[in-house]
Amino acid sequence: MMHDETSLASFSVAKNALPKPSRAVTPTRREAALAAADKTIDDPHGRTSLRARHRLGDADQRQPHEHARVDEEEVFHIRLADSASHKEATGLLIRKMYSWRGYAVEADAAVPASRLTLFAECRGAVVGTMGLCLDGALGLPADENFREQLDILRGQGRRLCEPSRLAIDAGVTKRVFASMIHVSYLYAHVLNGFSDYVIEVNPRHVAFYQRMLGFERVGPVRQCSRVGAPAVLLRVPLCHMGEQIRACGGRPELQTDERSFYPFFFAPGEETAIANRLLANRR
Repeated sequence: MMHDETSLASFSVAKNALPKPSRAVTPTRREAALAAADKTIDDPHGRTSLRARHRLGDADQRQPHEHARVDEEEVFHIRLADSASHKEATGLLIRKMYSWRGYAVEADAAVPASRLTLFAECRGAVVGTMGLCLDGALGLPADENFREQLDILRGQGRRLCEPSRLAIDAGVTKRVFASMIHVSYLYAHVLNGFSDYVIEVNPRHVAFYQRMLGFERVGPVRQCSRVGAPAVLLRVPLCHMGEQIRACGGRPELQTDERSFYPFFFAPGEETAIANRLLANRR
């Protein structure tokens, strides 16, 4: 249970706006085979890259659900995973959600200073987590398969970072995903001057990331040597993300028209306070 950490950002969701929990369902033989064929792409440092297969909706409704809702509103907090207990809790969530689909998750290696790990907490339980790898001397996880494409971007003066190890618990509002991406954007772009997100995804999920967050495809399909599955490199300039936040952030009523995650980001007016808390917690 986690109650005393500093919250970087918080939001509440009305109980009747949350997805209804469903019973835990054992995957059929066909579902297990599909999951095995759609493995996540593990990075060379023992982490797992952000996967486009995580759709935060109908697929997650079949996952085990342990988060009871008894109040009229649920309050979610986005925090930094900066202690051993945080890392243990986020690691458990990753193993739980990935193993349900049959994905292998390697033990996490020592976390370098260039890696930020966030988690979402609700009533003391970790319900979401994601990491962010900043480019540096160690490179990025995507270098293993797309070094040529990444070096072209670096040669253009782009400063790259890569979301990684994403896991969202069952039945959790999509605002958890949007909020963690927004906080990571503030850390990478506003506070540290990084210019682009890059991620590796299965080719069949490219359209999802293009539509929901504005990613664009970079380079050809490559066979990932780590998992034996096809992979595509995607990129989104963080200046584009900033434009979308300014246009849509904090306006969930736009979601039906926009068909993107940006209406579920925080309002632009909340960014300064979140960035200041990030800065204070990373000193």
